[in-house]
Amino acid sequence: MKTLRRLRNEVEKMMAKNDPAHDFEHVKRVYRNAEHICKTEKVDKKLVLTTSLLHDIISFPKSDKRSKTASTKSAIEATKILQKYHYTNTEIKIISDAIKCHSFSKNKVPKTLEGKIVQDADRLDAIGAIGIARTFAVGGAENRSFYNKSDPFCLARKPNDKKWTVDHFYKKLLLLESKMNTKSAKIEAKRRTKIIKKFLNDLKKEI
Repeated sequence: MKTLRRLRNEVEKMMAKNDPAHDFEHVKRVYRNAEHICKTEKVDKKLVLTTSLLHDIISFPKSDKRSKTASTKSAIEATKILQKYHYTNTEIKIISDAIKCHSFSKNKVPKTLEGKIVQDADRLDAIGAIGIARTFAVGGAENRSFYNKSDPFCLARKPNDKKWTVDHFYKKLLLLESKMNTKSAKIEAKRRTKIIKKFLNDLKKEI
């Protein structure tokens, strides 16, 4: 755990200037989610928590063309960091592969249980009340309109979350419940998805 504390301090410094949706608070929440999932899975907890700390060390704005490469670049940077902390080559490969595969845009299911847990932990932070907050933080940073005024809830069109923030719920967030890997994450995702659906129903009444 001493290694994790040192690693945590290093990552916190690296992420000091990140946007609110992808800052070190996000990493801390993913870490806690991963800890919770580990309680019901037979897994190497140290590798899961290490991956949680390093999964987003390279981040770009969503409008940046490099955004889709962030997980790969994070995996490369993580490998360099882990060598300093004397992780074995086998451990580094498990962590690196988990980081590469975790992102939604990659559309991959990690091969290892460690990777599946971190992917679940990260996706849980995209839904529920915190997911709503993060979605609008990104939308504001990208100067997007809240919603399409002629069809706010994507009833007759494909969602375009590059233009309208609410579309992101339909393009990604409402899909995450069905994409969870572990039993405990599925249970928590169901609870958090209900929060999003209630928010959208409340929004319909107000606009």
